[in-house]
Formats: sequence, structure tokens, C-alpha cells
Amino acid sequence: MAGKQISQSDGQAAMADLSEQLPTAVRYLLQQIEKNHRGGTVELRVPPFGAVQCIEGMNHRRGTPPNVVELSPEAFIALCSGDMTFDEARTKPGCHFSGEKTGELARVFPFKS
Repeated sequence: MAGKQISQSDGQAAMADLSEQLPTAVRYLLQQIEKNHRGGTVELRVPPFGAVQCIEGMNHRRGTPPNVVELSPEAFIALCSGDMTFDEARTKPGCHFSGEKTGELARVFPFKS
């Protein structure tokens, strides 16, 4: 995720105050997932706050990626915290899964920063 990196202290503060700092919390978690699960197999999108490519394997460079997971910010936070499973997210409004490798993203969650 290009751009200014969010410090751990700022990220933790955002996680503690989701009602006021949801954008920062989402960006921080995306940044951490990108750092800890490098690769280009799956593009993880959390509109309107950000997107990262992650999971080793395939590399994607141009056009629409073949494996895309798009989550609402609320579903993304719930997955990261363990309040929702990956399978539950598949049934939630605002969550879309496209491509045969999207299931590989399940191993990322829950994600503790």
C-alpha cells in the first residue's frame, strides 16, 4: 500500500477508537497484512480506504487482478478481530470474492497487528 506508513502506536490508537478513526484503522491493518503476507496472488480491497496485493504465488501487474476480495470496512475489521469467519464474510452484503485463489486469503484472518 503506497503512501505514508501508519506507525504502530497510531494504528493501535485507531483500533481502540473505531467510531472516530475507522479509515486509519483499516489502512493500518491493510499495511500490516501487506507487510506480513507479501505477494501478488490476491488483491484485498476495502473501499474507499485502500487495497493491497498479498499472498505469495502468482504475480499480477496490469489490468484487473484475477483474484479479488472486496470487503466492507466493517466486515474487514470483524475478520481481523476474529468476530467473523472468512466463510461468514462470503455471505455478507458488500463483500465480494472473485477468482479461484481468493480462499487462500482465509489464512490471514484473524489478523493481530
